[in-house]
Amino acid sequence: MESNGKGVDMNGRKLPFETGEIDFGEPGTNGQHSFYQLIHQGRIIPCDFIGIVRSQQSVYMKGEIVSNHDELMCNFFAQADALAYGKTPEELRSENVPDYLIPHKTFSGNRPSLSLMLPNCTAYTVGQLLAIYEHRVAVQGFIWGLNPFDQWGVELGKVLASRVRLTMSTTRTKGRRVLPSDGFNYSTTRMMNRYLEGKTELLYPEGQDSFPEMMITRI
Repeated sequence: MESNGKGVDMNGRKLPFETGEIDFGEPGTNGQHSFYQLIHQGRIIPCDFIGIVRSQQSVYMKGEIVSNHDELMCNFFAQADALAYGKTPEELRSENVPDYLIPHKTFSGNRPSLSLMLPNCTAYTVGQLLAIYEHRVAVQGFIWGLNPFDQWGVELGKVLASRVRLTMSTTRTKGRRVLPSDGFNYSTTRMMNRYLEGKTELLYPEGQDSFPEMMITRI
């Protein structure tokens, strides 16, 4: 999806709007205490909720009225409603919520979300999900006048990483620090030197294979 993060269109003209999207998420209810506060009462972020009808392994705990999978699906249905309808100050007052808490517990609602419910989680249905998101990216590119299938934006970082790679090898084999004459800015020069000083192995006279168990024994 990063391919739609462009500053100019296919003809090289500067775009008068921002493009691309930032995607993040969590399985189940893991996101409730990390970013759900943001999507409910912070900035407006369109959300996709993906649910599964048939769990691969539902577990019923003694004393619980639903399975663990049902519990997750309860949140699947509820969170979308909470985003859509929110909660008004009037509703809070009818529940005898103290006045000083009403601003904090008011939800504006009218926040967009999309709910997708799959019959099960298989290679086929996961492939359908991938197809949906790939299609979304392509259509966004067509609407914005972009080419979603090039990624010129990653080239600069790759070129600079090659310079860092060569310098790192040189400093290790010659036993010296990164110098201002190597061409990096002051901050990067200091960080590279701190990194190299913190490594347990500073010299690599010859290339050799290192396996995890060898690294552990050296420590």
